[in-house]
Amino acid sequence: MDNQLSLFSLKESNNDSVIARNVSDEAISQKQYRSGEIASPEPALSEANVARNDSEVETKYSSLEEAKSAAMKCTKCDLCKGRTNVVFSDGLESAKIMIIGEGPGENEDLQGLPFVGRAGQFLDKIFLSVNLNRKEHLYICNIVKCRPPDNRAPEEDEANACREYLEAQIKYIDPKIVILAGAVAVKGILKTKDAKITKIRGQWIESKDPLLAGRKIMPILHPSYLLRHEWNKAPDSPKAMMWKDVQEIKRVFDSL
Repeated sequence: MDNQLSLFSLKESNNDSVIARNVSDEAISQKQYRSGEIASPEPALSEANVARNDSEVETKYSSLEEAKSAAMKCTKCDLCKGRTNVVFSDGLESAKIMIIGEGPGENEDLQGLPFVGRAGQFLDKIFLSVNLNRKEHLYICNIVKCRPPDNRAPEEDEANACREYLEAQIKYIDPKIVILAGAVAVKGILKTKDAKITKIRGQWIESKDPLLAGRKIMPILHPSYLLRHEWNKAPDSPKAMMWKDVQEIKRVFDSL
């Protein structure tokens, strides 16, 4: 058996994307990591490194169901005026992994579920490549629960209006791993103004926020970004980096 590291990519077809794996493990050299050409994931955080004091964690809602009920009739920002459906979440409510995206698109708005369009189908395939799925292992939500016009990024006031729902989701789902899909999610959760997603993706990040402390937080490239890049064998290509990142996520998941 040749020395191959399964490295998924999407070769575009007329109907859908398919996963292909064919990049050598030896292609990613230690020299490239040291030179900074590729960001190497940090070691997984331990609960001992960053302790979460649940007594300090306060949310507006006494349960996840109460937060969802409030979100379904929310009119706190103008996004409510153009929505078809509130998109609260999908997946397992006892999941160890929570994935946070930016906001619903057209398909999500129509179906009332996050990540069900083309990018969402790709996200599913990324995690299925390491035997994780949204029904058994993942909880998926967004920074905002209503679709921004023309699929633009959510504005700060819109994200702030939805913040109480997201805080309740994090508290009551209580995930061990929080995955931030794209720069908008990184900015919204970590409160960073200039998030260079290509620089910080694949790294475990600590947060002093009482709600996030002790959780293993990793930014990843947004699946829509990945879909805009053709597959190639280069170890620093976006899809090659995503394969490396999802393997690290699975490694930590298996250690929980």
